[in-house]
Amino acid sequence: MAAAVNSSTNYKAGGNGDDHVEQVRNQQVLARDYISAIPEESDMYFNTSTIKLKVPAGEEFKGSALLKNLYLSCDPYTRGVKHSDSATTGQDRIVFFSPDSPIVGYGVSKVVDSQHPEFKAGDLVWGITKWEEYTLITNMESFFKINHTDVPLSYYTGLLGMPGMTAYAGFYEVCNPKKGEYVYISSAFGAVGQIVGQFAKLMGCYVVGSAGSQEKVDKLKNKFGFDEAFNYKEEPDLNAALKRYFPEGIDIYFENVGGKMLDAVLLNMRLHGRIAVCGMISQYNYEQHEGITNLMHLIYKSIRMEGFFVFDFYHLYPKFLDLVVPYIKEGKIAYVEDIVEGLENGPASLVRLFSGRNAGKGVVAVARE
Repeated sequence: MAAAVNSSTNYKAGGNGDDHVEQVRNQQVLARDYISAIPEESDMYFNTSTIKLKVPAGEEFKGSALLKNLYLSCDPYTRGVKHSDSATTGQDRIVFFSPDSPIVGYGVSKVVDSQHPEFKAGDLVWGITKWEEYTLITNMESFFKINHTDVPLSYYTGLLGMPGMTAYAGFYEVCNPKKGEYVYISSAFGAVGQIVGQFAKLMGCYVVGSAGSQEKVDKLKNKFGFDEAFNYKEEPDLNAALKRYFPEGIDIYFENVGGKMLDAVLLNMRLHGRIAVCGMISQYNYEQHEGITNLMHLIYKSIRMEGFFVFDFYHLYPKFLDLVVPYIKEGKIAYVEDIVEGLENGPASLVRLFSGRNAGKGVVAVARE
């Protein structure tokens, strides 16, 4: 996922009358370099600095806030890509990994001090922060204040945060679903896929998902209510597998994988089918991406395939909450998290995503409030 990230910085406040402000440790997870393959723990290292618990004085810090990070989100996009050559522009470059800088990603935080009129000390927020204990954010405009605190705060890294909004935008806004349609979701056990499947079931659709282990397949059916699920690693012929589960074809495909999976899906789409392209995790570690051979089916079957960024739909966040929060409280949506305790365990949790060993939405609990 490419995105412009919030402006944030590390600083050691001094002078300007703040000499008596409390100073604390700030442990950080930094990237050694851009990542061009599957990330390893050795691609990251730890640094410990100090930070004063106050937004520095000065005109340049008006609108800023100092955050204490509580939960950090582990997502495939966090890995970033290697684009360090001069031909790469800021618009097409993923900057979540930058050499010798803290990793950037979504998180849930508590405001420690603020110079922003809409945020005050003690507020809980979610947005793009850094993998460290404290972060100074100089642009709070894309942060969301957390008002529903009667659900787990960690949900705002997933179900009630960016992944949930991604599922909502891709399924309802891009795919325009109808009751009774046939829906297929790849990487269905992921943070987004498990939500899409439940949205589809609540709408009365027939839902099939694929995942990378029998344990995940079982949970898709028994916990999340999918009609069917299969382990793609055990299917030598993806086209045949999809024909088995969708003998009448697929109306909606929620794309998280790309490559051979997308090629097989195109063969099995129905007339006027819709494909929401959310991600292509199978391609993230390739310098040369796999080609797609069945694109002519977009024409033959009048299929609409649309890529999207969740950022374009954040204006719908209140509408999203109105739908999802009651579902959570009524027990109509299940959610599985894979939480590790401590920032020191963050790199291992991130790496685990790319081997399929995660047991749910990856979350790093930095501090619990």
